[in-house]
This record gives sequence, C-alpha cells and structure tokens, in this order.
Amino acid sequence: MLDRLLSLKPRLSPAELRLQKTAARELKKEEAPLSPCISVCRMSDQTGLCEGCFRTLEEITGWGHRAPEAKRDMWRLIQQRLQAKLQA
Repeated sequence: MLDRLLSLKPRLSPAELRLQKTAARELKKEEAPLSPCISVCRMSDQTGLCEGCFRTLEEITGWGHRAPEAKRDMWRLIQQRLQAKLQA
C-alpha cells in the first residue's frame, strides 16, 4: 500500500533532476550562465514548455540575446517551474 502511495507522488525524471542540479550550479557562477538546453527538444502540448529545459519557444530563441542577469532570471524561472511540477 505504501508503495502505491509513493508512486502517486509527483517526481522529477532523471533529466529534470539533472536540470535542477544544473540550475543551482549555474546560479552560483559569476560568469554568464550556460544554456539550459539538454537536447531533449520536444514541446509539451499541455504546458507549452520544452520537456527538456522547461522553456517556451520564445525563451529558447531569445537566449543568445539575453544579458547575463536575464539568463540567471531564466534559470530561476526554470527552478520555479520544476518546483511547481513537484507540487502539482
């Protein structure tokens, strides 16, 4: 019964866990953060977010033109989106 209850709890996939760890690392860096892309480029019909990096198409295409602080803001937003998935 406990196994069944635990299986109902939302969890992050291995790729999402890696993204979460990368976000924490990138937000500690002083230089411009790296792209969140993990080469799982597939847009979710339900959320409108990439299933790999949790960004919208607009956020993905605008990455290269963002200032370093705007890139950090995007990483923070990704962290929030991952957290929201866990709480759903």
